[in-house]
Amino acid sequence: MDKDKEQFLKEFGADYGYPDGPKSVDDIRATEFKRLQDGIVYLDHAGATLYSELQMEAIFKDLSTTLYANPHSQSDAGMTTSDIVREAREQVLDYCNASPMDYRCIFTSGATASLKLVGESFPWTYRSCFMYSVENHNSVLGIREYALQQGASACAIDIENPDNSCTGSLKITRHPLQRRCFLNDKAPGGACSLLAIPSECNFSGTKLSTDHVIAVKEDFRRQIEGHNYHRLDNHKLLVLVDAAKGCATEKLDLRSCDIDFVVISFYKMFGYPTGLGALIVKNDAAKLLRKTYFGGGTVDAVIADVDFVKRREGIEEWFEDGSISFLSIASIRHGFTILKSLTPGAISRHTKALCTFLRRTLLDLRHENGTFVCTIYGSQNPKNVGPIVTFNLKRPDGSWHGYREVEKLAALSGIQLRTGCFCNPGACAKYLGLTHQDILSNLEAGHVCWDDCDLVDGRPTGAVRVSFGYMSTYEDLKKFVDFIRSSFVSVHIRPHASKETMHDALASSGPRNVPLEPRFFVNSINIYPIKSCSGFQKESWPLSSTGFLYDREWLLKSLAGEVLTQKKVPEMCLLSAFIDLEQEVLIVESPQCKEKLEIKIKRHGLHGYDDSVNVWFSTAIGRPCYLVRRSKSDNRSCLKRKNGHAICRESKDGLNFVNEGQFLLVTEESVRDLNNRINSGHEASPARGSSTQIGPDRFRPNLVICGGHPYAEDTWKMLRIGREPFTSLGGCNRCQMINFRCEGGRVRKSSEPLATLASYRRVKGKILFGILLTYEIPGDFENGNYPLLHIGDEVYPDEFSTVVDKS
Repeated sequence: MDKDKEQFLKEFGADYGYPDGPKSVDDIRATEFKRLQDGIVYLDHAGATLYSELQMEAIFKDLSTTLYANPHSQSDAGMTTSDIVREAREQVLDYCNASPMDYRCIFTSGATASLKLVGESFPWTYRSCFMYSVENHNSVLGIREYALQQGASACAIDIENPDNSCTGSLKITRHPLQRRCFLNDKAPGGACSLLAIPSECNFSGTKLSTDHVIAVKEDFRRQIEGHNYHRLDNHKLLVLVDAAKGCATEKLDLRSCDIDFVVISFYKMFGYPTGLGALIVKNDAAKLLRKTYFGGGTVDAVIADVDFVKRREGIEEWFEDGSISFLSIASIRHGFTILKSLTPGAISRHTKALCTFLRRTLLDLRHENGTFVCTIYGSQNPKNVGPIVTFNLKRPDGSWHGYREVEKLAALSGIQLRTGCFCNPGACAKYLGLTHQDILSNLEAGHVCWDDCDLVDGRPTGAVRVSFGYMSTYEDLKKFVDFIRSSFVSVHIRPHASKETMHDALASSGPRNVPLEPRFFVNSINIYPIKSCSGFQKESWPLSSTGFLYDREWLLKSLAGEVLTQKKVPEMCLLSAFIDLEQEVLIVESPQCKEKLEIKIKRHGLHGYDDSVNVWFSTAIGRPCYLVRRSKSDNRSCLKRKNGHAICRESKDGLNFVNEGQFLLVTEESVRDLNNRINSGHEASPARGSSTQIGPDRFRPNLVICGGHPYAEDTWKMLRIGREPFTSLGGCNRCQMINFRCEGGRVRKSSEPLATLASYRRVKGKILFGILLTYEIPGDFENGNYPLLHIGDEVYPDEFSTVVDKS
């Protein structure tokens, strides 16, 4: 055992690892989570925890030996199912310490469906108010639509705990009251209002104790009184708690707190089944709900051709439309068996130990210049937070790392976590300090939920979240901390690689006061007719208005219109495409198809192909798809200029189906240096695989150049290849697509070369390798007299005509 773990156990050993349980956490991992033994670290338990393999074995044995039928059937098998469903309801209520005398368990398709059921059935009137914490999930915020549409008001609140205590007074700040409709609702009678709060915020991990729930409800009561609603003794205040996240690691005690509605989700508790949740509802509250629709199983009698229906009186039967997911319900008892064997209290202590240690460790991290590395959001009192650590990282100069950068590098190290706002926009805005105007400006700048726009104007639009589950280990924690240290803590203060610093480094490596004149040559020319499929090499090839003639002029789309790439369909690399210029035909081959596919090249715009072509490609990649082509006839030039510099990335006019630039160039010297680093391990990340050799083709370059120093291309701005002028658009940002390789007709994925590139080619969140080029057409080539590039053509970077020693 290493010294760090000894120190950890010295402080947390009484809580970590289930010392009094039937199995230690190490035993649990070794016997029930074998799929995590390949170096994978799973840290997204707030999104979905993992199912136990023994749990799944028990479920399979149960389902394969017991005859379950629809519980609406009166057969023996149907009655067996009814008994299991009844027992499952009792288990759910018991887990929340809810008396069957006071509460009912309604099964739904998930926590969101439970919340929707409350929202659409709640008796909203003009005198109603929907009050909700800003730190609620989107699925809770959606209830607001029902309230406002029915004329009720809505009010968001901030809940702060100034002294960070579990029972101390809260500071509750009300946001402006919202109202959409002004209805004439002056009829006498009572009214109902609803307060919605999470038991644990899925963004910050902030928890509310039962005392806090009571305090918030009292403030809600004062809110109702302050706005002169109908007489308070005739105004019911109901409380809804979203426990989807909180119940995963800590029981909710409904005997000690007056809560009317609780929603839970089973896959967050024990991984399986998904698509099943529960609404725990107080009997008195259920009677207030107004349900309009009725479905199978919810009625005693219906007359089909007359407006008559007699609904069932049982609360569960009233709200569970149609046949419930009875096989999933039968499965949850095996999940509860695991939680009961470990006990929720021990799970809470175990995950809290990991969370507390991680928070402390991240807060202690500093760069060499003394600046803090990590900003953590939410309460710093371990008693007030669940097993969630949400944070962002800073560079030594105070600028932020984007959360997508962290997520991408974590994946290369085998670490699975979650980034963004986690469907909790209120908490995200609160902790990141985003105003309404900031959010609208970010939207106008193109940022939407789930995109890759992690920084706008240098500020984070989301965060990184690590969350623990009952099977998380110290080793998971250590690997994550080591990853943060190695990837984001600056030990040697050095500026990020830039064209200027690389330029100086190259200049200082040559003879002093003598112009550097290395010779560069084209060593390989590659054309990829179909985007993301393999291409071909030629001794020479024509240039056109969009790059190399016919390069990435075709692509495959799913039947839903989604563009297919190797990132989504790795098998696409097994397809090879070739252009026969003399025959004017595109030839495609696949190991999945006996016959080659030949397609005549014709000059017309964006179009598709007939069924035989699409069937061939569907067979080749193993999924339905169709082929689309874009002609160059409408593309004169992609080059635009701004202050004398090419900005081709800002225009798609002169591009085929490429991502950013017409050409991608790599040098053999840079590839050789990369291989040396991978195989020496000196610069590689901890996740790198065994010794390997990466060829230039892994990067799908159009041009492979030889000569000069590694990464000399980083300094190029303008260059001439043979007689043709090109402009550099800068480095190419690499993604995990370069980690796919084809071996023996199969596609394999590793962490290399992206993991090693990330260790020394990372610039402001981008991992750069190779450069993108654009070509400005010197004339009109509509007559087909295209200029050619040849293997062996000399490359003349303009920088090398002026580089001299500056000392």
